[in-house]
Amino acid sequence: MTFLSPWFLLLLVPLAGLAVAAVVIHQRRGRIAARFAAPGMLGRLMPERPGWRRPATGGLGLLALVLLVTAAARPEADIRVQREQATVMIAIDVSGSMRATDVAPSRLEAAIEAGEQFVDQLPERFRIGLISFEGYTTVLATPTTDHEAVKNALSGLRLGVSTAVGEGVFASLEQVRDLDARLTPADPEEPEAEPIPARIVLLSDGTSVTGRSPEAAAAAAAEAGVPVSTIAYGTPEGVVDEGTPQERRVPADAETLARLAESTGGTAYQAESSDQLREVYEDIGSSIAWTTEPRELAPYFSAAAFVIALIAAALSLRWFARLI
Repeated sequence: MTFLSPWFLLLLVPLAGLAVAAVVIHQRRGRIAARFAAPGMLGRLMPERPGWRRPATGGLGLLALVLLVTAAARPEADIRVQREQATVMIAIDVSGSMRATDVAPSRLEAAIEAGEQFVDQLPERFRIGLISFEGYTTVLATPTTDHEAVKNALSGLRLGVSTAVGEGVFASLEQVRDLDARLTPADPEEPEAEPIPARIVLLSDGTSVTGRSPEAAAAAAAEAGVPVSTIAYGTPEGVVDEGTPQERRVPADAETLARLAESTGGTAYQAESSDQLREVYEDIGSSIAWTTEPRELAPYFSAAAFVIALIAAALSLRWFARLI
């Protein structure tokens, strides 16, 4: 927690002095009474009836003042809040290696199921788009709040050939730019709206072999300020039967995908099973749906001070028939 007006905290010094003075006076009063009164009179001079009640009400009053001083110093803290809006582009590799069965029942079917669950967990106001990429890209759903339409598009994914990771990123960025252009006020006199945060979630199970490079895509995403979170999908032992005597191994290029994510401010993940893929999507969904923002806490400290002072006053009236 930080303070926007920390000099107000100096007011805590006299409050500390007041607390020390109260303790000293209370102890001195007890010693004077014990010194000059006969033992039999102590009960009358220092009745036990208030006991802990008087210092309790005084302590509550002092705590209320401390909270008021803290509120005057304008405390600020980073609070986790849910985003109101965001654009999420899902880019999924549909190259031939996605038919590998090292992730049951197959890489593609498990990816479709996990992707549908990912869409379900995102807030309703989020715009979600879907792109498939192989040797070329296909826009299956432009960014929309109609999440059911995106899930229907996911269920229609079909296998292709080759892998073009860079093209998947470029196609996603184009959709984000088109959406921003549609949402930007056409009237130059209108105040410019704050850009809606965007994120690309890219899943690939192979090595990019065609199209623009992942490095070029990373540079473009970084320039646009759009983080790319990548999922290296499948096991190193994954193979595809191409009808030849030798099966083709199809491991994901985790290193390239990790560099792509890191250079754009995204996060790199690996998933070797359907359960791991669901966990990855859940983590990504949480990081996208929620953000950390600085919030001033002065109103909360002021409200707490008021409630505590009210309690102290009520207790004082109840126990001593007077306010503090």
